[in-house]
Amino acid sequence: MDGVPRNGVGVAADLAADVRARLGTVVVVPPEVVESILVALLAGGHVLIEGIPGTGKTLLARALARILGLSLHRIQFTNDLMPSDIVGSSVWRPGAERFDFIPGPIFSEMVLADEINRTSPRTLSCLLEAMEAGTVSVEGTPHRLPEPFFVMATRNPIEFHGTFPVPEAALDRFLARVTVGYTTPEQEIQLYLGDDPKRALEGLDAALTRDALLEHRTAAQQVAVSTPVATYAYQVAAATRHDESVALGASPRAAMSWLRAARARAYLHARDYVLPDDLQALAQPVLAHRVFQTGGGDASELIARIVESTPVEL
Repeated sequence: MDGVPRNGVGVAADLAADVRARLGTVVVVPPEVVESILVALLAGGHVLIEGIPGTGKTLLARALARILGLSLHRIQFTNDLMPSDIVGSSVWRPGAERFDFIPGPIFSEMVLADEINRTSPRTLSCLLEAMEAGTVSVEGTPHRLPEPFFVMATRNPIEFHGTFPVPEAALDRFLARVTVGYTTPEQEIQLYLGDDPKRALEGLDAALTRDALLEHRTAAQQVAVSTPVATYAYQVAAATRHDESVALGASPRAAMSWLRAARARAYLHARDYVLPDDLQALAQPVLAHRVFQTGGGDASELIARIVESTPVEL
């Protein structure tokens, strides 16, 4: 599936189905999770995956990188990880009488940032610069990251010993947050009886080229957003700011990210215009981790309630 139609739509639905089918040969992932990941990728964003250990988050990232034809580096975040372990450092070359920059694992088209809540905010900040600007700075010198640059980060929902809270500003860097949980009993039994997932991973072929992916990204952001749809996005975002149970509502940047994601979803559904359905489908993945309730806790139910109670006026 290397081709991209010149009108920007038409191939995307087949592409999503193809990616989903190839992933299914390696790891069991709910369709809505796969869609949210593809939406973030096409929208130029990044994804935070939450789930307990052993549910296939790392395998999902490796399989997706092979299917998308992207280079992949994995960074295991620990409490002693230093920024230089991520971005790289300058090394003195005695014979050449100069410093040479040695790139770190962040220099990859796709990065699996494992357990980001196990490192200090100082170390996490260098990842955030990379996610926001597409560059990293070493000794005052900026270095451009590959294009595309896509981060899939993981965080365990249960706080174990040696973890740090992820700041609100850090969460805001992720376009979408998804949860990977246990499979159904039938799916888990099939997993026991099936082939070794690692062997299946080795057999995966790329579904598209890097250049085709970049063309898809460009086409996805040309999808039209009407004034009524933008107004609906504003009304939902504003409602989160005025709810009495909310300490920090969705910002204008959060709403703009929501619309950008909706464009990508419309594109995946072979449309060149956004519907309220696109926003509604992505409300929890895009907004819930950006809204903070007074008493703490996950805001997914709050977002669902606000979306359901906000009228659509087209």
